[in-house]
Amino acid sequence: MAFTHLSAKLTQLAEQGLYRSRRVIDSPQGIRLHLDGSSVINFCSNDYLGLANHPAVVAAFKTAADAYGVGSGAAHLVCGHSTAHHALEEELAAFTGRERALLFSTGYMANIGVITALVGRGDTVLEDRLNHASLLDGGLASNAAFKRYAHADTAHLAQLLAAAAGNKLVVTDGVFSMDGDAAPLPELARTAKAHQAWLMVDDAHGLGVLGAHGGGLLEQFGLGQDDVQVLMGTLGKGFGTFGAFVAGSELLIETLIQTARTYIYTTALPPAVAEATRASLRLVQADTWRRDKLAALIRQFRSGAAQLGLQLMPSDSPIQPLIIGDSQQAVAYSQALLAAGFLVSAIRPPTVAQGTARLRVTLSAGHDETMVAGLLDALGAIRVAQG
Repeated sequence: MAFTHLSAKLTQLAEQGLYRSRRVIDSPQGIRLHLDGSSVINFCSNDYLGLANHPAVVAAFKTAADAYGVGSGAAHLVCGHSTAHHALEEELAAFTGRERALLFSTGYMANIGVITALVGRGDTVLEDRLNHASLLDGGLASNAAFKRYAHADTAHLAQLLAAAAGNKLVVTDGVFSMDGDAAPLPELARTAKAHQAWLMVDDAHGLGVLGAHGGGLLEQFGLGQDDVQVLMGTLGKGFGTFGAFVAGSELLIETLIQTARTYIYTTALPPAVAEATRASLRLVQADTWRRDKLAALIRQFRSGAAQLGLQLMPSDSPIQPLIIGDSQQAVAYSQALLAAGFLVSAIRPPTVAQGTARLRVTLSAGHDETMVAGLLDALGAIRVAQG
């Protein structure tokens, strides 16, 4: 009988503490969620600025749904590209300081589409060892020579670039999603340029959150289109909506429109989502207090964790990983926090390396100091109870 190994594989995952389960939320996305009949404070969302349920964003979505309907009806290149999509692309290009921007339905599709469109057999793609799975999958799918350099190690990257063939594409996360640290983008840009390579940055966790105007890690470092030729950003994190985009030169965007299979062969995201994102983009730029408050909460959490002797990874971003080590113990911590009224995800292999299972605490401008203090108190009590 075919696929008889599947049951044993699921059993093995459960025994190793690696089995994943979905939670059903029956409330709007936000800081307080309704889960299994109880109200919990959410510390595992990527809604860093608290915009997913913002009244202005919701109102824009409702108005656009009345104007455009729900579905986009087709791919962008057929009849699915609306005035809402086009306006958002122009506004994202201006926001990121690039010539053009192109919408994709998801960040995963954007990363795979970009990498496979830019490099192929005879070329080389070089990626940070800790890159997101979508970036790694894009590199593997491209048929280019696939090289991984040590995390944030520009010297190792330079060695690999010196031996690389064909067109060379360096690919990195901006803020790394499981560790919360930032890539050394100025050094990466200089290294790539010295070896006639392009640099692609996935700034999913930096856009909206970092930079004086929310322009992300590239704004924070003062890097332009000549430094980072390919910028990818998602809309479901700091912007609080859904989808993704790629920004860069006219040449880059036209190339993607003509050759990126994940753009050509998929339905466009709903126009109402594009209009909601236009509203959130305005809030990202205008509400500078959200970034200021978020930074203050990050400082509070890190200071409190240090006083408790908790092992946080070095991170100035909203992603604050607390290393536990053992997968089953990480799950036990997560369950104990849930019982105390806090939702925090346990992250386990293969998402992270063996022996580095962790609690991935994420902070939002929607939290307040009392909530952060409550989470710290709960973590301290659980640590004492767990021994």
